[in-house]
Amino acid sequence: MMTLADVALYIAILARIGIVPLAVTTNLAINFLRKPRADRRIVARCRLMKLGKTLAVGEVWIFSEGEDEPVAHATGTYAIPRER
Repeated sequence: MMTLADVALYIAILARIGIVPLAVTTNLAINFLRKPRADRRIVARCRLMKLGKTLAVGEVWIFSEGEDEPVAHATGTYAIPRER
C-alpha cells in the first residue's frame, strides 16, 4: 500500500508539471485503518494539496475495490528540483 500511495502521488505530480528528472519523495507517512479484503484489488484516490515550485504535498486514500471505507490514508511530500 505504501508503494501504491507513493506511485499515485508521483504520477499526479508529474501529470501537472511534466517529466522532471530527480523529482523525489522526501516524506511519506501512512496510517493503516483496517485490513483490506483479500478477495478484492486495492485502489487509490489521490489529491494534490499544494503544488509549489520546489515542493509538492498530497494525500492518498486507499480502498478495497467496491468498498466505501478506506483501508489506509497516506500523505507525502516531494522535492521538485529547480530548472537550471
